[in-house]
Amino acid sequence: MAAIAPVGVRTGCRVIRDGDDAHLLPNEAHSIPARQPAMRRASGAARWIAHRLLAELGVDNVGILRAPSGAPVWPDGIIGSLAHDDDMAVAAVAPVGHISALGIDVEPAQPLPGDILALVTIPADRTDAADRHLAGRILFAAKEAVYKAVYPLDREVLGYEDIAVDLNAGHATTKTGRRASLAYCAAPRVVVLAFVEAR
Repeated sequence: MAAIAPVGVRTGCRVIRDGDDAHLLPNEAHSIPARQPAMRRASGAARWIAHRLLAELGVDNVGILRAPSGAPVWPDGIIGSLAHDDDMAVAAVAPVGHISALGIDVEPAQPLPGDILALVTIPADRTDAADRHLAGRILFAAKEAVYKAVYPLDREVLGYEDIAVDLNAGHATTKTGRRASLAYCAAPRVVVLAFVEAR
């Protein structure tokens, strides 16, 4: 993950473990309505990573609350993103600067089921550069990461059909005209990082 991240962006990952819900700070735990133990463990694991990345930037003991939209609320001067699948949690953070928005997503390194692929793909998508077995999964993760990156900027709910991904060129464009750069790795998990450069 560190190899795909642009300069200034810090990333981390963690296998989700029993007891990871204990890593939630009290105010974080209060802001996360999920009662399912698996969801709270995943949220705790992602925030454990993010707290350590923030500490590297000199930001300590700050809760990353969950907004009503579901997005994490970052400290002033920081942008970031959290994600998890059933087994792995990931996070990316950066100081506000030449990058104005970040999104990250993680998925198993397995082909995307055909019914989901049909929902995600639009004619404008380009995935020729990706491993053909994982192209659908990378496409799915890319659209999730782009949405996380651009929502704080545009405050517009986007569907998969509203995001055109070009893995060949390494970027995506939303129906609002927002352009995000993409970087990804496909092993041992599919991780996609989307970022918007400041104008």
